[in-house]
Amino acid sequence: MQKIPRGIPCLIVTIILFGYLSSVMGFTNMLNTIMRTAHDLLLNTVFYLMAMCVLTAALSRIFSVFGVVDLLQRMLKPVLRPLFNLPGVSSAGALMTFLSDKPAIISVAKNPLFARYFKRYQHISLVNFAGSYAMGLLVIIFMMGHGFYTEPLYGLVGAIIGSIIATRLMQRLVLKEYPQFKDEDVIADQGQGAEGKEQRKKTPYETVPDDPRQTLFIRILDALLDGGKTGVEVGLAIIPGVLIISTLVMMFTFGEDPETGAYTGAAYQGTELLPYLAGKAGFLFQWLFGFQASELVAFPITALGTVGAALGLIPEMMSKGIIDSNAIAVFTAMGMCWSGFLSADAATLDSLGYRHFISRSFTCTFIGGIAAGVITHWLYVLVTYLINSFC
Repeated sequence: MQKIPRGIPCLIVTIILFGYLSSVMGFTNMLNTIMRTAHDLLLNTVFYLMAMCVLTAALSRIFSVFGVVDLLQRMLKPVLRPLFNLPGVSSAGALMTFLSDKPAIISVAKNPLFARYFKRYQHISLVNFAGSYAMGLLVIIFMMGHGFYTEPLYGLVGAIIGSIIATRLMQRLVLKEYPQFKDEDVIADQGQGAEGKEQRKKTPYETVPDDPRQTLFIRILDALLDGGKTGVEVGLAIIPGVLIISTLVMMFTFGEDPETGAYTGAAYQGTELLPYLAGKAGFLFQWLFGFQASELVAFPITALGTVGAALGLIPEMMSKGIIDSNAIAVFTAMGMCWSGFLSADAATLDSLGYRHFISRSFTCTFIGGIAAGVITHWLYVLVTYLINSFC
């Protein structure tokens, strides 16, 4: 039996994908939406992320040069090691993503003074660990700004548990395929002889903080500029992943123009396929997450692409009266754990040199987010029951 030519399956998938989109949106509208969405993501998302990467890389460099990273390692190792099987310095990455977004971990993870504490399998799982707290501060403040003050705390607890599950599962999958990564250091020993010392002199991360001839001001300035330059490189590296994957996710998540109810070729329009499929399993989401309305599924589905857009759905849900305290708690947990991982994780892992593990990272993050939502829901139910019983 003759084998199917190699290019045929690719052509079939491409025709089905764009044939479906054009049949719903119209061919011209589909092309315009793809280009305008990618263009808007480049201007308003990628450049924003690049600015964030520059600032976080500079701050990470300062932390490394002046001993904050070493301090975190000593203080938090007793906590992070048993829970996440990670060194204490991992908390710096989680803090960066909590204050900003997932790509902030790139600048931190690429810092040799930070990476030297990690084995290879731990370094790979750092994206799952730190990414579970992405935009956490924004999500919590947003929820509190709409009158929900205790519910986000349930979500934070759920996000932490989801992070443990995603991180441990990722480490397990990596070691199953590459057992040698268990003992492989991320930063290899440069050697003890003259050659090794010469190699270290060529590395700015090694020479800047230890040069006694430099004044404190110069050391700070060099650290900020070196870190910022790394942030620019990281910002450029994430462009392909953000534009390509985010555009596809948006086109399967959003719908027509909300004002006209028709496709106009504008950015961020799509077929709403993902929310439609999720709505068919509404009964499952009600049992797992306690959602009382099928429309609530739109939040976690949208959070797969971007948690910022997902947060924008909440005012409309509140105006319809379909949202409750339990949903806010679950939204907080899943929003933090997922936080657009379909678009961000691919670019993040690719820039760190771990492109091979993208599919595994997706699986672990997805499971961690589901677990975070389920645990948050039943934790909220349990605490509410106890409060009502004893008060």
